[in-house]
Amino acid sequence: MKRRVFLGSIIGCLAIIGLVFSSVGFAQKQAAASETFKWPRMLRVATPGTASGSFASTNGWAPLLQSATGMSVRVIPEDSEPGRYRRLTEDKEFELASISVAEARFQIEGIEGYAAVPPNPMFLVWHHNDTPWAWVVRGDSKYKTIYDLKQKGVRVSLSSQSPAMMLAIQSALPAFLGWTPEEAAQNWTYVPAGSYVENCRSVTDGRADVAWVAPISAVLYEMAGHPRGIRFLSQPLTDTEAWQGWLRYRPTHVPTTIDFGVPGAIGTDGLSSSFNYWTSSDLDAETVYRLAKWFHESFDEYKGVHALAPRMSIEHFRKFLDYQPMPVHEGTVRYLKEIGQWTEKDDEWNDAALKLMDRWLAARKAAQEEAKSKGVRMHWENQEFIDIVKKHTADLPIFRTRL
Repeated sequence: MKRRVFLGSIIGCLAIIGLVFSSVGFAQKQAAASETFKWPRMLRVATPGTASGSFASTNGWAPLLQSATGMSVRVIPEDSEPGRYRRLTEDKEFELASISVAEARFQIEGIEGYAAVPPNPMFLVWHHNDTPWAWVVRGDSKYKTIYDLKQKGVRVSLSSQSPAMMLAIQSALPAFLGWTPEEAAQNWTYVPAGSYVENCRSVTDGRADVAWVAPISAVLYEMAGHPRGIRFLSQPLTDTEAWQGWLRYRPTHVPTTIDFGVPGAIGTDGLSSSFNYWTSSDLDAETVYRLAKWFHESFDEYKGVHALAPRMSIEHFRKFLDYQPMPVHEGTVRYLKEIGQWTEKDDEWNDAALKLMDRWLAARKAAQEEAKSKGVRMHWENQEFIDIVKKHTADLPIFRTRL
């Protein structure tokens, strides 16, 4: 008996020693990586179009990062959401991309226009801004409240460059008003817009009665100066039944009262859809760690370069992490742990998010392989293909805001 106890003690000690040396080895590897680290020659950052706040604010901090690291930092506007996703994950044209959480969910889950796009992993690097969204009409519009839109003949701008925006316009808004998408299509006239800017200007141009917009966009400030002005239609936060309808279609949104952006929007009840800087699986963990470190430690240097730059603070990022459902890059996690801004609870939901992303990507890959083997045309408007996708993904939970 004594011999067994003695042997057990030896084995236990050896196990502890092994863990200690393992931890030391890991720390030494990280230290070695830090000592030999060199910034990439170039960092390419994709954003929405030139009239967006994302483009302008990224251009604010990019020269500072370039000066601090010696990298050539290029900011590249790409207004098409599917185009930006493809150029990040498939064509390898960017290292970072500013993408909303809502759009990232569409991309990972293959919703609407992303159904036939090759599935690729995406990882969140840093918080960019908590973009507010609201409905805008011209100042002389006869539509005074959001509920006035529930009638025949309303001309609704339909921005085709973003599948997520199209779903909000054609499905989420009708649900908020108590209609089905089919009822909305029967009563409204959708005015096609090929870009986000065209979508916004369709209201002041008189082609559409209402458009869904981000009040922080540069084009909104331009519209506010129109001779007839603009007005925003609140989606009252107190109308919980209406919001339940909205969130059924856009589950990553957060209802909120808008507190920044074009002056006419402040105080409007709308929603927040956070934009973040994302990367694919190609950018190494050490570079992401260094970027996260720079975003935090250099905040005081770049916080004044644009009205959106203060939203990149660690305080805004931490608040965002409290409810966001998407996978965070291991390099960012490592840095947040170092500064005490990441907990064991964060590990739990992030691990679950990573596993859920893997399940979605595997299921979509299997669906596309089946469609290819059967000669089925892979297009999001081909019902035969969509039926195959649904068969493979039907039992998967969706990414949903952790409210």
